[in-house]
Amino acid sequence: MIKSSKETSKKNEVKNMKVVIDTSSEQKIRPGRIDEMIGRKKEKEAIKMMIGSAKKRGEVVDHILFYGPPGLGKTTFAMAIANEIGSSIRITSGPAVERQGDLVSIITNLNANDVLFIDEIHRLSKVVEEILYPAMEDRALDIVMGKGPSAKTVRLNLEPFTLIGATTQIGKISSPMRDRFGLIQRLDFFGAGDLVNILRRACGLWEIKIDEKALKELAKCSRGTARIGLRLLRRVRDYAETKGMGSVDVNVVKETMKLLGIDSLGLEDIDKEILRVIHEDFDNGPVGLSTLAASVSEDISTIMDVYEPFLMKKGFLKRTSRGRVLTQKGISYIDE
Repeated sequence: MIKSSKETSKKNEVKNMKVVIDTSSEQKIRPGRIDEMIGRKKEKEAIKMMIGSAKKRGEVVDHILFYGPPGLGKTTFAMAIANEIGSSIRITSGPAVERQGDLVSIITNLNANDVLFIDEIHRLSKVVEEILYPAMEDRALDIVMGKGPSAKTVRLNLEPFTLIGATTQIGKISSPMRDRFGLIQRLDFFGAGDLVNILRRACGLWEIKIDEKALKELAKCSRGTARIGLRLLRRVRDYAETKGMGSVDVNVVKETMKLLGIDSLGLEDIDKEILRVIHEDFDNGPVGLSTLAASVSEDISTIMDVYEPFLMKKGFLKRTSRGRVLTQKGISYIDE
């Protein structure tokens, strides 16, 4: 049965609502300006240079692609950039844009100088991705009208806009797509000092009383990721309130982490299981990713995007052409 245009429009409206709504706690904690963001000195300088130069020329900011593990500030950067240039931001994600018509609808409704942020941009289908090529390069859309011999191509001119893409798997983005971004910026894990400052700022906003030692202990457990640190801070607050404590000290943090199954290095039960399986079941490796995923009952992409980067950053695991192998440091950790 063919759906009416009214039903299709209503479905697209609901879908777009789902991808642009954010939680109130996240909105409050996100810095609104680039200078308010903690750490990321080189990244901030490069982006501010682009914005300042574009403003002097009276042009829109060039397209930007952020990549790296989840929870490191890709969405926050996009929102801060939109605020810096004084424009609106439209947020969607790769999986939400299922058809060419969805993307055409979004792009044609952008005003001059607007920002379009596409999260998980590597998950755009090939057909939808190709629509972006002329939109990014020529500020135009090529739409095919009709079918067969009578088909015609109509070119629609677009308002100048800035596309900001975010991905955890830059290797899955095609070269034609990747080459159309004016800046490709990698976001790495936060250092301990930056995480302490991020958590301290959050404590001020959320009115949480916490001492310096507790902040440092919490930062150690945060896996170098701001999102995880903020999530753990909320759980520490919950624990302190449940126990009737007026403030958070290092013992509260340790007890909360123990309850959540997180050690002082930030390793969770699944991290330890990955290391244990490689150590005990596969004699420290090498072991293929699909075999490892099946052994720990986890999805391949989850291991590759979420757990592996941190274990490699800690020096516990390394990738080889034959598979995953434990390092001596990883072996020592498991043997403790």
